[in-house]
Amino acid sequence: MTLAPSVRKLMLTAHITFSVGWLGAVAVFLALAVTGLTSHEAPLVRSAYLAMGLSGWFVLVPSSFAAVLTGVVQAVGTPWGLFKHYWVVVKLLLTVAATVLLLVHMQPISYLAEVAAKADLSAT
Repeated sequence: MTLAPSVRKLMLTAHITFSVGWLGAVAVFLALAVTGLTSHEAPLVRSAYLAMGLSGWFVLVPSSFAAVLTGVVQAVGTPWGLFKHYWVVVKLLLTVAATVLLLVHMQPISYLAEVAAKADLSAT
């Protein structure tokens, strides 16, 4: 199955957008994590973990799945194929592994975000 040129360009644009967006979201997530770990101000730490939980589930995870999906569509809908070239398979495996690792990592982040949401800072 070969995609029409306009659909192929749209899928390529979507794939690049989601992949680069995923990298940008990881950079923001890293900045929030460093802030949460190094700050001594309780409200800042609390807000960092809350933001990490929200950005993780609403930006990182959807971006990772969209990057995988658009990459597979690109591979299947072009002459490159999904399993014809080793570098396409390597890219697929790396992306799927990073997505699985992200999902595993989101479990403790969700826990920390829940704890931060329930924390009563009125006495501190």
